[in-house]
Amino acid sequence: MASGSGLIERFYREILEGGNLSLIDELSSDDFVDHEEALPGQPPGKEGARYFVNAVRTAFPDIRVKSLEPTLVDGNMEACHVVLTGTHRGELAGIAGTGKSVEFGGTDIIRVEGGKVAEHWGTTDNMRLMQQIGAIPG
Repeated sequence: MASGSGLIERFYREILEGGNLSLIDELSSDDFVDHEEALPGQPPGKEGARYFVNAVRTAFPDIRVKSLEPTLVDGNMEACHVVLTGTHRGELAGIAGTGKSVEFGGTDIIRVEGGKVAEHWGTTDNMRLMQQIGAIPG
């Protein structure tokens, strides 16, 4: 297994789904750079990762990983596509909880340095998510 193997899966399963925010510091480098602002107002670096996790877990307290594949590990790079499911129970980007079930995906690429995430690039299907909670027309 390559040195970066499994870091994206650990983020989704242990941090986002499991709520273990202390792992953000353990799994990411001190100078971690996130090239994706997944949510409005998301700060950079580790604080941004915490912001994202807290916002998603508040909006979807039952957030679950439906699938996480394929995972590609090549040298110090790791990539995958994830599909998440949940029920919109709390505020998200100014939209109050609707009780609607959602399913949305994202693609992540990370660069690993010294066994920790040094950089992240990603896309989250926010349009599909906003359509499912009724914030924008479907």
